[in-house]
Amino acid sequence: MTAKWEALSGLVRLDGDVEVMRLILFAILLGFPLLEAVVLVRLSETLGWWILAWVVLAAVAGMALIKEARFALLARLAAGLAQGRFSIVALTDSARTVFAGILLIYPGVVSDLIALTLLLLPGPRFVVESASRRERRGTFIEGDFRRTR
Repeated sequence: MTAKWEALSGLVRLDGDVEVMRLILFAILLGFPLLEAVVLVRLSETLGWWILAWVVLAAVAGMALIKEARFALLARLAAGLAQGRFSIVALTDSARTVFAGILLIYPGVVSDLIALTLLLLPGPRFVVESASRRERRGTFIEGDFRRTR
C-alpha cells in the first residue's frame, strides 16, 4: 500500500508556480474577511449603528436578488427555447446577479461595493441585442460565397 502511495505522490508533485498560486489564494481567502472586519469597525466608529442597518439591508437585498435571478433565468431560458435557440447570455447574466447577491449577503462594505459594481456593469446582452436589431433593420448584405482553392 505504501508503494502505491509513493507512486501516486510522485505523479502528483506540484510545480513551484502552482504552490505560489495556492499560497496567494490562501492569503486572499484569509485577507478578505480581515479587510471586511477592519472596514466595518472603522465605519462603525464613524457612523455608529447605521452601519448595522446597512449590513442588514444589503443582506435582504442580496436574498431578493438571488430570488429574482432564479425567476428571470427561467423566463429567459423559456423564451429562448420557444424561439428555438439556447441563450448563454441568460445564464451568464443570472450567474452574475447570483454572485452579486451572495456578495451582498456577506456582511461588509467592500463586498457590497464589489456586488454593486457587478450589477452596474453592462453585460454581454447589449452586444447580442444590438446585433439582433441590425438584423431587423436589414444592414446585412446577403450573397453567395465560393471558395476558389
